[in-house]
Amino acid sequence: MANAKNGSCDGALKEVRRSDFPEGFVFGVATSAYQVEGARREGGKGDSIWDVFCEKKENIMDRSNGEIAVDQYHRYKEDVELMAKLGFGAYRFSISWPRIFPDGLGTKISAEGVAYYNNLIDSLLEKGIQPYATLYHWDLPYNLHNSMGGWLSEKIVEYFALYAEACFANFGDRVKHWITINEPLQTAVNGYGVGIFAPGVREDTSIEPYLAAHHQLLAHAAAYAVYKEKFKATQGGDVGLVLDCEWAEAFSDKEEDKIATERRLDFQLGWYLDPIFYGDYPAVMRQRLGDKLPKLSEKDKELLSNAIDFVGLNHYTSRFISHVQKPRGIHFYQVQEMERIAKWNNGEVIGDKAASEWLYIVPWGIRRTLNYIATRYRNPKIYVTENGMDEEDSEISTLSEALNDIKRVGYFKGYIAAVAQAIRDGADVRGYFAWSFLDNFEWAQGYTKRFGLVYVDYKNGLTRHPKASALWFSRFLKGEDDEDNNNTEINKG
Repeated sequence: MANAKNGSCDGALKEVRRSDFPEGFVFGVATSAYQVEGARREGGKGDSIWDVFCEKKENIMDRSNGEIAVDQYHRYKEDVELMAKLGFGAYRFSISWPRIFPDGLGTKISAEGVAYYNNLIDSLLEKGIQPYATLYHWDLPYNLHNSMGGWLSEKIVEYFALYAEACFANFGDRVKHWITINEPLQTAVNGYGVGIFAPGVREDTSIEPYLAAHHQLLAHAAAYAVYKEKFKATQGGDVGLVLDCEWAEAFSDKEEDKIATERRLDFQLGWYLDPIFYGDYPAVMRQRLGDKLPKLSEKDKELLSNAIDFVGLNHYTSRFISHVQKPRGIHFYQVQEMERIAKWNNGEVIGDKAASEWLYIVPWGIRRTLNYIATRYRNPKIYVTENGMDEEDSEISTLSEALNDIKRVGYFKGYIAAVAQAIRDGADVRGYFAWSFLDNFEWAQGYTKRFGLVYVDYKNGLTRHPKASALWFSRFLKGEDDEDNNNTEINKG
């Protein structure tokens, strides 16, 4: 296992360059609506589950919320200008469902909501930046949760399809890359199991997370079908699903650890991709969950069959996995019978640590994840839709110190080099999106963590300041050598 531990078998590139990637490969940045937009009560927007979840201040580490966030609703032109000056070719943003349909029901569309996203999309295209739009990044209209149970109700599938159709109709003449749902695992497990994400449900953790996942999967397939039937021929775009996955590496050569590692990947990726590519949930999930895992009808299977144009991968970190018989946590973790390990027995860690307790820097993990998807799922088109690391928000850092995010520069160099290696291995990776463009509201952690390439000064008018990582990206994207451009500056204008 020495190779797995230090990544030596992966032959890391000494210095990654833009020219290491195929022609047409897309480099972009990503955000999501609730994390950056703000304007909770403007433009006719209805409340989302996150708006209401944050009203209970104890739900968020610093008792904050996204009511203003970093105010991209009003500052999108400034942000798009900065993206363009840095040299990014794409922006992955999300559309707020309650900004389009305030009550979620699809009976009345918000003209102001449509106008906002039209303006954002047009601004991106004017600067040569391709829009990658996510339909659902966790901000479910609160009315759908309150009136029918949100993702626990099969009715949600129909409402999501109506919402998707409205977005395709209004924006699809310009948006050619659509993501239906972001990280359904997080919504299912942390929203309807652990309860640390909106809507904060934790009533029957042995049933409801699997039901929420089931309905998200069917909602994705329903939206995919709408696009294929009504828009594909005229608009010519692609529709994908974004999944999050920590790489799982066996802790030892014991067979039980190797099997636990396979099981861990099935409970992350297989949960959503197996029904699309192979017609049912993974056998190990069926075996361990029994009747708790919803059954796919023949109609469901037909709807799901190959209902994907690309796989989006959100990847941040990796873990060693060992088999344990009685793990801690909710049902979802207990039935996996595995433990996620960050350290070897001698105390050596899997990688350097970022700010969040779960995030270790393990570049070789993304290469293995991409190769796993390519091998297991017939080499689909893949976009790395999120990848990045956080730092603590510090009261004592000067602005110049906060901008000097050298560890993040190293993170991106390592991970982007590993993506280039996966492409050489044969994985069909088409693009990479750094998370995140801006420091923003990081869900249950509020504003205590900063993932941004661009520093947002929360105490001085939310002003934007590119960090060293943003300047490194700018040089990388322009094919310039680091040593020749140490003094590169971006004039925000």
